[in-house]
Amino acid sequence: MTAPATIANALTIDVEDYFQVQAYAGAIDRADWDKIPRRVEANTDLILTALARHGTRATFFTLGWVAERHPALIRRIAAAGHELASHGYGHQLVTDLTPQQFRDDLTRAKAILEDIGGVAVAGYRAPTFSIGPRNPWAWDVLAETGHTYSSSVFPVRHDLYGAPSAPRGPYQPAACNLVEIPMTTVQWLGRNLPCAGGGYFRLLPYAAYRFGVRHLHRREGRPAIFYSHPWEFDPAQPSVPAAKWSSRFRHRVNLARMPARLDDLLADFTWDRMDRVFADVIARAAA
Repeated sequence: MTAPATIANALTIDVEDYFQVQAYAGAIDRADWDKIPRRVEANTDLILTALARHGTRATFFTLGWVAERHPALIRRIAAAGHELASHGYGHQLVTDLTPQQFRDDLTRAKAILEDIGGVAVAGYRAPTFSIGPRNPWAWDVLAETGHTYSSSVFPVRHDLYGAPSAPRGPYQPAACNLVEIPMTTVQWLGRNLPCAGGGYFRLLPYAAYRFGVRHLHRREGRPAIFYSHPWEFDPAQPSVPAAKWSSRFRHRVNLARMPARLDDLLADFTWDRMDRVFADVIARAAA
């Protein structure tokens, strides 16, 4: 089995602002987004600084909505050698869209990102992991719009997302020339446990995540995927009292610890861009 230290894992950032998350969808009207002071650029710059300090490259799944309003940030991401990928345009769940609406959303976001960043956009991550058994047509639309990989499935049970019966490793959905690269899980007592960052990374001790990644490396010899958001590094962000207590708790728990945890993460494991970590499986699907 490959030694854990030699496995390059995929570090990913979903670039969206705090008021755009699904947990706040019932408390913040989409029509009000442009009235709310944005914090995404400053928070993303904190992550870019940490990555530069460690000499690490990552993939930034970015909303077209954010790119339109912060073009200089998009250029900084691309200029630093990170992969620029799509998170769609307006953070709408794919399960709420028709195939044509999804196509329009993808096309709009891809055009904006490529025009501003000056690089090709090949990867996509659905907001709130909203691709799976309910909308398998989505992979065909992704392939038709020029995407070569998706990282939109989380094989766990969760109240907002999840496809627990999905494959845990990269797979090619149906006959389309695209590979789905699911979020990382580890198996324990017959269940898939999340090991991919996000809220679980903030809620649980850092040692639990480190153990999970090392377990994956030792038992399965394959890379992990880590994801986070710029707002997770911003304990000073405004509270949203109209949101449910559980949503507020999950959104804000341990935000102040994230900068130090990111430094630990970057020091403990080897990280790179999604398109490089999974280059072989992406190329096989496209062939």
